[in-house]
Amino acid sequence: RRQASKEGFSAREKIPNNGEAIVYSVRSHCLQRNALFQLKDTTKHSNERKVINLSNAKFTPEMKETHTILIPDMLPIHFGLIMEIFRINGYKMELLTTSHRNVVDEGLKNVHNDTCYPALLVIGQFMDALKSGKYDPDKTALMISQTGGGCRASNYIHLLRKALDADYPQIPVLSINFSGLEKDSGFKITAKMFLQMLYAVLYGDMMMSLYNQCRAYEVNFGDSKKVLEKWQGIIADLFRKGGYMKTKKYYREMLKDFAAVERKKEKKIRVGIVGEIYVKYSPLANNHLEEFITSQDCEPVVPAFLDFCMYCAVNTVNDGKIYNFSNKTTKIFTIAYKLIYKLQRQMIDIYKEHGEFDPPHDFEELRAYADKYMHQGVKMGEGWLIPAEMAALAHGGVDNIICTQPFGCLPNHIVAKGMSRVIKEAFPDANIVAIDYDPGATKVNQENRIKLMLANARKDM
Repeated sequence: RRQASKEGFSAREKIPNNGEAIVYSVRSHCLQRNALFQLKDTTKHSNERKVINLSNAKFTPEMKETHTILIPDMLPIHFGLIMEIFRINGYKMELLTTSHRNVVDEGLKNVHNDTCYPALLVIGQFMDALKSGKYDPDKTALMISQTGGGCRASNYIHLLRKALDADYPQIPVLSINFSGLEKDSGFKITAKMFLQMLYAVLYGDMMMSLYNQCRAYEVNFGDSKKVLEKWQGIIADLFRKGGYMKTKKYYREMLKDFAAVERKKEKKIRVGIVGEIYVKYSPLANNHLEEFITSQDCEPVVPAFLDFCMYCAVNTVNDGKIYNFSNKTTKIFTIAYKLIYKLQRQMIDIYKEHGEFDPPHDFEELRAYADKYMHQGVKMGEGWLIPAEMAALAHGGVDNIICTQPFGCLPNHIVAKGMSRVIKEAFPDANIVAIDYDPGATKVNQENRIKLMLANARKDM
């Protein structure tokens, strides 16, 4: 009533009936109690918070020589190349590939159970590695990515630091981002490193695509893996010795080598994989989904990682158009987007020239698909990219689509599961199944749902 009076209303005008008066009174009482609790909590724990702030160790330039940097796994092929780039530039790197249950358990111990599943897994994988005894905490650093957007991924780094505080306050956490976050770190990405990482994504996408298109049909088990490993070594050498920018030459040679793998001439069910970026690609998060699909005598179709990179770049450009502003950032991202798209078009043209394998999606075509179903201003999570990828897959004849849905990622539930009906209306043959991934979901249940989807797909063949 006092608040109503301050706002210029009488108590009767502001609160017309007893029911509303009770609600207003209860709400005010709750707010007062909450404020009092916060005040007491601040007084009680002020010293503890000071300790936490002081224990956030920073990565200094000197640590480049002494520390091993651990990286969580998401894209094994791509990250292997990116790690090689960091090694060339003097950093000691190690990719964590653990996928046992203790990773999840460590995540549950160190992260609130309402936190999204990708954060729980990434932090759990770090904590599991540190507690294994394999690494010296005084000579170890952790690297994590930050999107810089509204996704919780921008805040993983703070959750990780909080998890480290009790037992490993001396371990610095590095951020890899292109949003200007964590500027005070001794870890720097130079323009040359950025360019090398871009080419690593291009080569990684091509190897991932060709490997999946060959592995499902190979006559001799393991032939595709041998070609993949050969090219991982070749591309790593190119970053060490130079020549990685001669993409046309190496694209053609790579296509030739994969085409030489003896394959069965038969039609198989093709299964597209879309969804939240981490669960979509990470074998740890999706329980080795690509391998499972292959084991079911199907071909996994995974959209290129470059699409997500371009999605992030073009969103910054779109913001300028939607909100009518232009600054240094929008100009830089406009130039970057045009450069990346030009490189993508070059790859697609070489795929078509060869003629034996399906090329990745043209990103401008993805944007056109998005415009049919969703505004490009919808960019939380993977935003408009997910329905665009579902539509592009269905249009390309990949009717069976798995949408990976991690616990706690509300935006992706809206733009993925929420858009499935609209995509199915546009493509009646589309068979879209959302698979939930969370600490309590069992691999058996997930695989059984996929098997049911594939059983229906086989009936339709």
